Amino acid sequence: MNKPEQSPPVEAASQRMSRRSLLVGGGVGLLAGAAGARWLWTHNECFQSATTAILKAEAYDARLESILREGLGELGIDRRWCQGKSVLLKPNLVEPRITAPQINTNPQLVRAAVEVFRRWDAREVFVAEGPGHTRDMQWVLEQSGLEAVLREADIEFVDLNHDDIFATKNRLGLTGLGDLYLPKSIQRADRIVSMAKMKTHHWAGATLSMKNLFGMMPGICYGWPKNVLHQVGIPNSILDITATIRPQLAIVDGIVGMEGDGPIMGTAKRANVLVVGTNLPAVDATAARLMDLDPWRIPYLRGASGRLGPIGKNRIKQRGEPIRGLVQHFELIDDPRMKALRG
Repeated sequence: MNKPEQSPPVEAASQRMSRRSLLVGGGVGLLAGAAGARWLWTHNECFQSATTAILKAEAYDARLESILREGLGELGIDRRWCQGKSVLLKPNLVEPRITAPQINTNPQLVRAAVEVFRRWDAREVFVAEGPGHTRDMQWVLEQSGLEAVLREADIEFVDLNHDDIFATKNRLGLTGLGDLYLPKSIQRADRIVSMAKMKTHHWAGATLSMKNLFGMMPGICYGWPKNVLHQVGIPNSILDITATIRPQLAIVDGIVGMEGDGPIMGTAKRANVLVVGTNLPAVDATAARLMDLDPWRIPYLRGASGRLGPIGKNRIKQRGEPIRGLVQHFELIDDPRMKALRG
């Protein structure tokens, strides 16, 4: 599909709201975002470029460590990237159920990433997450299968929903939220890695490395399931959070993803790939194409273009496996807004 000349609106909140009014107010900003929409941006990727790598991976086994290391090498990432540094890995554990492993980033992939960075002499590697639906963190770890991996590999875990917090300026401000409240573990980390699951999403279209950052917003500030962020609009929240946190790496788990009524009610979809990159919009655009979705029609990716990174094919240098031949048709819910993502 040809790139549109101008993006449809990425909405900004028409007025600032207090945290209390957001928590108790009615209405949820979905694809449309907050009220008071106006044209904010035109695509301008001519000065942007990024590199992503598509890696074939057919199982969650011991081979993942070498696959991931080789894939990072395709990006020019090696020991120097993390040597002596603190690395935070943020998996997706939205609402784990032991009977539905397609919901969450697979624990074996998390372990493989830990081992890669440990072997590259990271000062520390720890895992952190703040699930949006479930407050019982111990239950989340058990159901996701991550608890056993953390224990066996002696990996520290931080519950971001209840971490100490700090306030920082919202770098984009599309939501109308002046400051964002973030967990202090972000300040501890020199490198932040978004380890997302390749899934459809019944509101956002697709939940990948950028949407995964909702789990870094403390529930003690933003509610469950991050009510405040839904109130001010999901696409704009994704953009504000990504611009403010600025992760240095994304790893998308598409070995077994989810199609249909994602992010928690869909069915397993095998794609046998990992997607890695240092620019999150480029990674998510690549993952969307692998899902047979048009990234230009996904509101938060459209909004990221020209702001946070490129999503156009001609601006993304593709390493590893070519997209052609690996595309899998991820089913969407039967809703006109979702069907429009096909182009």
